[in-house]
Amino acid sequence: ADIGFTSSTVPKLIVNIHTHSKSITYAGCLTQVSLFALFGCLDSLLLAVMAYDRLVAICHPLHYPVSMSPRLCGLLVLVSFSFGLLDAQVHGIMASQLAFCSGVEIPHFFCEFPQLLKLACHYRSTNNILIYFLGAIFGGAPVSGILYSYTQIISSILRVPSRGGKYKAFSTCSSHLLVVCLFYGPGLAVYFSSAVSHSPKKDMVTSVMYTVV
Repeated sequence: ADIGFTSSTVPKLIVNIHTHSKSITYAGCLTQVSLFALFGCLDSLLLAVMAYDRLVAICHPLHYPVSMSPRLCGLLVLVSFSFGLLDAQVHGIMASQLAFCSGVEIPHFFCEFPQLLKLACHYRSTNNILIYFLGAIFGGAPVSGILYSYTQIISSILRVPSRGGKYKAFSTCSSHLLVVCLFYGPGLAVYFSSAVSHSPKKDMVTSVMYTVV
């Protein structure tokens, strides 16, 4: 998921830098929008699944082999990928229906749907509402799941009597927490800041964190 997410933007960025050309075809832009939505959504959902995995491992360790069986793990990955495909289809269809004037310049290093929406000749508020709705489902739901999982995990860790036991339990979550912060922190910062004040240069710098780093 991470390789796919990064590969949807970085190769084109490298080509642009190497050839000193910032152009992208219409079909290439639509493909980038769809792949970015697919792997971004998949990444988000898998992070929520991993948080649930840590929740079961720390709060219910004796039930872990049964609760997180290979069959259930495979099903969760399949469901996550299916929702990612759905999100990609919706973004791709909406982007293909936008009409642009000639000589459009996207103030970003990749085709991001909110930026395309602002550049469209005929702005539709329904598209904006749908984007926020999709963001709430495919972004808000996983974040809520992660927050719930970690409140339960922290509550369970605090009940561990020994300091060594607390450290061991928390260390199993540290890598996942780091990825969650790197992925959601800058991503949420970009979308909240763009809603309050539009600063394309600041958005681009922040976007590098969750798309590349």
